[in-house]
Amino acid sequence: MQKNSFLDLAEKRRSVRAYKPDPVPEEWLQQVLEAGRLAPSACNKQPWRFIVVRSETGRRALGTAYAREWFWKAPVVIAVCILPKEAWVRSYDGKNYAMVDGALAMDHVTLAAAELGLGTCWIGAFDPAAVREILGLPDGVEVVGMTPLGFPDVEPNPRVRSRRPLGETVMKERWG
Repeated sequence: MQKNSFLDLAEKRRSVRAYKPDPVPEEWLQQVLEAGRLAPSACNKQPWRFIVVRSETGRRALGTAYAREWFWKAPVVIAVCILPKEAWVRSYDGKNYAMVDGALAMDHVTLAAAELGLGTCWIGAFDPAAVREILGLPDGVEVVGMTPLGFPDVEPNPRVRSRRPLGETVMKERWG
């Protein structure tokens, strides 16, 4: 199969766990955030908000909710928040799509960053109560995930990541 530029980008994106202290240019940060803003959402509700934390004080505070030094040492941390009351809800079973929509926005952020040569790492294993307090989130707002953002301080492993073959992940017409 011949690759296209999107498949190249998807393959290029890696979880980065070491960052240079160099600041992220404002124009690049805006491009990354714009990609998140353009993500699809159920019924175009766009129930997400991005909180950009650049100050060392703010990043260190978030580091108490996810205790990995490499996380807060990146020059930027982006928290993707959702507002479930603004999201589309499926009428058949009441399924709220805010989490899905927020995940799509985060995915766009990470892919845009990779295209610019910036590193990210999707973080979901954080203390939500601590993050809520640190970011001053009002009731009705949740954090889907956070990502550090910056220039990688390590060379990405050229080895292709282990992925299941399509034959194990794609089914035709029905399950099984």
